[in-house]
Amino acid sequence: MAAPQRPAGANLVNLERVSQAYGVRPILSGVSLGVGESQRIGVVGRNGDGKTTLLRILAGREQPDEGRVSRSRATRIGFLTQGDDLDDAATVRHAVLGDSADHEWAADASRREVVEVLLAGVDLERTVSGLSGGERRRCSLARLLLGDDTLLLLDEPTNHLDVEAVDWLARHLSARTSALVVVTHDRWFLDAVCTETWEVHDAQVDLYDGGYAAYVLARAERQRQADATESRRQNLVRKELAWLRRGAPARTSKPKFRIDAATTLIEDEPPPRDALALQRFATQRLGKDVLDVEDVDLVRGERRLLSHVTWRLGPGDRVGLVGVNGAGKTSALRLLSGDLVPGSGRVRRGRTVALAHLTQDVTPVDPELRVLASVERVRRVTRTVDGEITATSMLERFGFTGDRLTTRVGDLSGGERRRLQILRLLLDEPNVLLLDEPTNDLDIDTLNVLEDFLDGWPGTLVVVSHDRYFLERTCDTVWALLGDGSLAMLPRGVEEYLERRRASQGGGTPGAGSPGSVTTGGPGLGPRNGSVAGSGVGTAEVREARKTMQRLERQVAKLQGDERRLHDQLAAHAHDFERLASLDAELRALVARREELEEEWLEVAEVAEG
Repeated sequence: MAAPQRPAGANLVNLERVSQAYGVRPILSGVSLGVGESQRIGVVGRNGDGKTTLLRILAGREQPDEGRVSRSRATRIGFLTQGDDLDDAATVRHAVLGDSADHEWAADASRREVVEVLLAGVDLERTVSGLSGGERRRCSLARLLLGDDTLLLLDEPTNHLDVEAVDWLARHLSARTSALVVVTHDRWFLDAVCTETWEVHDAQVDLYDGGYAAYVLARAERQRQADATESRRQNLVRKELAWLRRGAPARTSKPKFRIDAATTLIEDEPPPRDALALQRFATQRLGKDVLDVEDVDLVRGERRLLSHVTWRLGPGDRVGLVGVNGAGKTSALRLLSGDLVPGSGRVRRGRTVALAHLTQDVTPVDPELRVLASVERVRRVTRTVDGEITATSMLERFGFTGDRLTTRVGDLSGGERRRLQILRLLLDEPNVLLLDEPTNDLDIDTLNVLEDFLDGWPGTLVVVSHDRYFLERTCDTVWALLGDGSLAMLPRGVEEYLERRRASQGGGTPGAGSPGSVTTGGPGLGPRNGSVAGSGVGTAEVREARKTMQRLERQVAKLQGDERRLHDQLAAHAHDFERLASLDAELRALVARREELEEEWLEVAEVAEG
């Protein structure tokens, strides 16, 4: 299960029986491991379990309390921390490129690509002090990637990158010959880049072959053998495995674990979500009308984010929203929530809508409140499709146990505040959720818990996230802000978005160009597949077609339920031949009607796709 260690002499860095503690709490205890040439290692574990400490010891930024760290003479280490050491007085050009003249870095295709992607829209003559946190982060990453280090240590490199830039970074790192150790909660990135996984837990580091998918299987097996009574955590892992095994939408490669072992483990595992049950519950709570964006224009400053956009969100819809940084994703959520008013057009909200909006701001409402009190002030019990859950049970699921229940909210870490913020939002029993970068500051275990809760949450969900895995895991459809004011539904999800972006630049560097200034008019970029702005079919016709599709889907679902009921009755009257004949005739008529509706749905779908 655990990956074999290489001989010490073949490694760039070796840790031998390393221990580290902060106060009385052990972070690492007797850890021995090494990083070899060209290895690409992903590091996972809960927040606070020692992932960053491990990177700092590998980099030589922190000395262990006990044990030995050795590095080969030829090892050159580049370390991306979660902060930065950029000179505030320097220009971006000098901070990233040093004294290199433009013709020197621009003549090298690889170096030019790094600058064009990561510094898109950033004036090289700006001073560092005037940059946003995200721009500073991208400058630090660009400076690191322009070097010739033999070992890269990256702590959350995907922070502040959009989906497109994350895709580019994964391909860039996979093509490099340097060794890599990366700490990230981005599970798609781990699978795309890493060939080995380290899990930091309980002051130990377990080693596994393969990326995230292989690690999930190995951890599930270890948990099964070690503690069969830990059924709740086991079920979370099994559900995630089931989703991975069935294949995430638009995955570029198959999971790297043994298919037969995965099949055995999940053969009885149901799909993560019962979409029909959730939609029924959502319709009961929401009615037919949820959010309708009708012929809306939205302008922020001098930029037109939306132009004559019509978009309908129905009960139980689960939508992921993607686009380059600055395309207007956060503004679109604020438009839906009512925080922004369109320049023209209107946003209609259903009468029964109870909307909750998770923003990127984690400032606590009352920092003096204790964690348990802050949650019970919202609600002591909440309902899901599976029944009722108490506030204390929810706190436990989200990692708040023991003395953390009585901790002041103001004393929580950024990740803990994010967890509490999400929890309070969910306990308020909204039937429409708008989530803006919900995965920020969350570790993988917490993401699994959040995904598990959303599996049983009946309502309409709109997610903006750079975390491709989370989008594909929680959403049924993906829409894209294309930068030209249009909004398009993408049947093949994030992968189709990336293909369109590459096509718009003539196959050039993805991510190049300033944020929000997506090239328009390129092949495949025009609004289509659900977009109603600028398509060949009229806005009203497309809107009517989509409503008809939803009506037909409901009718088909009802007929499928009737078919199941008739099959049950056939089994119950197996010896009543007269009744069997009657039921069989009724079943045949139902099947014929369902097939007619399905054929009609296909015809209407062509109109809805414009």
